[in-house]
Parts: sequence; structure tokens; C-alpha cells
Amino acid sequence: MLKIILASKSRVRKKILDEHNILNEVKPSNVDEDTVKINLLKKKASPEIISKNLAELKANKVSHKHSDILVLGADSVIDLEGELISKPNDRDEALKILKKLNGKKHHLISSACISKNGSMIWNHTEKALLTMKKMRDDELINYLARISDDALYAYNVYQIEGEGKNLFSSIDGNENTIMGLPVEKIKRYLSNYK
Repeated sequence: MLKIILASKSRVRKKILDEHNILNEVKPSNVDEDTVKINLLKKKASPEIISKNLAELKANKVSHKHSDILVLGADSVIDLEGELISKPNDRDEALKILKKLNGKKHHLISSACISKNGSMIWNHTEKALLTMKKMRDDELINYLARISDDALYAYNVYQIEGEGKNLFSSIDGNENTIMGLPVEKIKRYLSNYK
């Protein structure tokens, strides 16, 4: 059976691959995402391009060290009316992000890239549209108090298959994509890979 390397330390992405019976081994890329984002934003790159470029950079970096093995890189970002919103560094920042998203629609963009011998051979980007309920500040603070640090920093500011689902009035998109991995498209590519 085909085995891939996951160029990510995301336990969520590993869990999704495991649940879909995709054999994988974790080898984090350790790409400095913040520096890459800053440089791409200076060039006026869209959130979608940033997500795609980061997924490719992660996959290519690990792929250079592991010849003839497929390496999967992935990245997810929030696009709020063209503004890139990254994962919070602390709980204060998480609250600011939730206040910014409060009562608004935004896109969650997840990109995946498969590389071999240091070069991308496949990529896919998928979007989900989420509409956050209008909530009071105390409701947002209470929500954050119920979320563990692990969940908060792993899933951006909402854990869609857990407490986070209650933040939204509508969700249009695949749950795995929202959690960071468009796994159905990855499975399709791997099943046809020769």
C-alpha cells in the first residue's frame, strides 16, 4: 500500500489521514510561516495564493530530503473580505479574531500539495463559506474559556467538529476542509497515482 509523508506537525491533519486509511509518517517542515506570509502580503498575494504557496513550500522542503516518496504539505487560512487572518498566538489575539469575525461571513481556505523529489506534482485548494452568529463579548469569552489551548492553536479559533460549530449560523463546505485538509481530493489523487 502507498505510504506518504505528512509535512506537518498538525495532529488534526494526521488524524484525518488515519481516519481515511491513508498510510502516513509525520515529518514536520518547520517552515517559518509568518515570514512567508509577510513577504507574500507585501506582494499583494491573495489569501488563496498564500495558502497554496505555504502548502507547496512545506511539501517541497520535506520532499528534498526524501527522494521517491510522496510528501503532503497543507495549509489553511481565513479570508475575511480579502484580509488574511492567521492562527492566534495567544488568547487575547484569539478574542480579537473572534470579534473581527463576529456576525460576518468569511472563507476558510485549505490547500494541499503533493511533492516528489523536491517538486510539486499535484495541488488542490478548497474553500468553505462560514457565517458567524452575532454574539456578545461575554459569549465569545465564555466560548474561549471552554476551549483547551491545544484545540485553540491547532484549529485556528474554532474547532468545527466540537464547540466551534455553535459559533455559526451557516456552514457551507466540507468539514475536513474546514479542519485543514481536503482529504477527498487527496484520496482521489492517491488512488490514481502510478
